Amino acid sequence: MTSRVSPVAPSLEDTGVHQERPTAKVVVAFRFYEELNDFIAPERRRREFDFACATDATIKHVIEALGVPHTEVELILVNGVSVDFAQRLRQGDRISVYPKFEAFDISPLLRVRPDPLRITRFVADVHLGGLARLLRMAGFDTLYDNSLDDAEIERIAGRDGRIVLTRDRDLLKRRGITRGCYVYALKPDSQLSEILARLDLFGSMQPLSRCLKCNAPLLAVEKALILDALPPRVREHQQDFSTCAVCRRVFWEGSHWRHMLDRLAKAGKAAGDQ
Repeated sequence: MTSRVSPVAPSLEDTGVHQERPTAKVVVAFRFYEELNDFIAPERRRREFDFACATDATIKHVIEALGVPHTEVELILVNGVSVDFAQRLRQGDRISVYPKFEAFDISPLLRVRPDPLRITRFVADVHLGGLARLLRMAGFDTLYDNSLDDAEIERIAGRDGRIVLTRDRDLLKRRGITRGCYVYALKPDSQLSEILARLDLFGSMQPLSRCLKCNAPLLAVEKALILDALPPRVREHQQDFSTCAVCRRVFWEGSHWRHMLDRLAKAGKAAGDQ
């Protein structure tokens, strides 16, 4: 009598086929404040909303999944406690996300980066040449080159600790960029007012102290050393001069100088109104 063995169906592991396990999820409550609402879906703005996310996701990844570049965030509170970007979320957490603070110093609360965001060294992307020129005019160290791609901007920002200025949200989500501002305005003068207001920079302006072409600080120079470079009328009426150590251009306080000061004053007034 021959014994029979019932066939056993192979397991998924035996066949080399693996079943994907569903990713564990937690539901948390988010609330974004002030201009951060501009980055998220309209139905989620200025209100608390529930959001399901993977348990292994960091709060940085979840915030960016909702549309907010991490460079726009200065303070995150989870259940009232300040946390950093590496925080993992638990079921029922309540998260408040804030942009840059200008009215008061929150340094003792900071967890997302070691220092406040308000460091006035910039790198502007290819679309913000006009803003870069105006920031230089206002005295701020602003690197701009229309040949820079996103990877190079990321590298420069990390190397020099510069704030990235852009209208490209994806650029601000690059891992190496820790300080950045998304520029909302479309025209250079309005963009300058926006940056002065958002970063509280009006009192830090040093008008016409940098070369608009080279970004280098201007240095005072004796008139006798540059006489040959001056137009006759300027040589006759002007006494105070400065020069760029890079391109050697010479500057004096003529009508164009006064026009630029007026332009900066209007931008400062608009920033104050904001």
